[in-house]
Amino acid sequence: MQTRRLLAGVVAISAAVLTACGSSDSSSPTATDTASSPSADKGTVRISGQNFTEAEIVADMYAAVLQNAGYTPEVHLVDTRDVYMKIFPKELDVVPEYTGAIVEFLNGTYNGANAKPITVSDPQKTIDKAKPLLDKAGITLLDPSAATDTNAFFVTKKYSEDNNVTTLSDLDGKSVTLAAAPDCKGRIDCEGGLTSSYGIKITKILPLGYASQQTYDSVLKGESQLGETSTTDGTLESQGLVLLPDDKQIQPAQNLVPMVSTDFLQAHPDVADPLNNLMSKLTTDALTQLNAQVAVDRAKPEDVAQQWLSDNGLL
Repeated sequence: MQTRRLLAGVVAISAAVLTACGSSDSSSPTATDTASSPSADKGTVRISGQNFTEAEIVADMYAAVLQNAGYTPEVHLVDTRDVYMKIFPKELDVVPEYTGAIVEFLNGTYNGANAKPITVSDPQKTIDKAKPLLDKAGITLLDPSAATDTNAFFVTKKYSEDNNVTTLSDLDGKSVTLAAAPDCKGRIDCEGGLTSSYGIKITKILPLGYASQQTYDSVLKGESQLGETSTTDGTLESQGLVLLPDDKQIQPAQNLVPMVSTDFLQAHPDVADPLNNLMSKLTTDALTQLNAQVAVDRAKPEDVAQQWLSDNGLL
């Protein structure tokens, strides 16, 4: 099954919003328009997501299994959740999400920035608790996967050894520059939690991206001391970087979950089965290995996605 990558301009989903808010990085935003097959007669499914390696792999998986089910997928990745949530669900149909992240995003949107978190450790219980918010937003979350990925933070091996820093708690009272996603400031799972729960003095946030090469380079060059990535980042050891465990557990449960427009799902209920089947087979270990194939071995995300899907009987 072949995938064609086209210019973002071909995607008919609020180009003005996506272009204005999208990344200036040469690798993003991009669109994926999967070549139609003889059975692709169920119409277009518009997929978005965040522009980092893992999200791109999973978006390519969504596109492939939905094409296999007879849809013609269009994929457009953007920098942050804020961007696609401006037009979801009205102008998008499906997005790869994380349970805690999307639930707390909606919690903050409807209940205010200081709303008490509603995420719990069990992903399905989190979804059940969030049902009133999901209904209000016109969103359905399908079956959560066992695969989970939370925000995480790293330093260089040298910084870790020189400062005796092996967990985030060891940074208590230390002043650092943080290289992170553009929406990190104030978030409880990013700058907000690092300062309030860990006592880290963040003197500056450099919005260089989530698990991006710019973020890695900033820390490696000493421009930043702390960088943001994910717990499934398979590149750190090869770069001389060290993940600092979240020993105070500020990160909410972040199981991968398909987020679908409720209206689209009602009109196309058959999209649920291929996405739920995918989620049932994806594991955290598999996700970490897939990330490493792209980030370390330089394989293409769509090729990695296609191979894993084929190996697991999903195509």
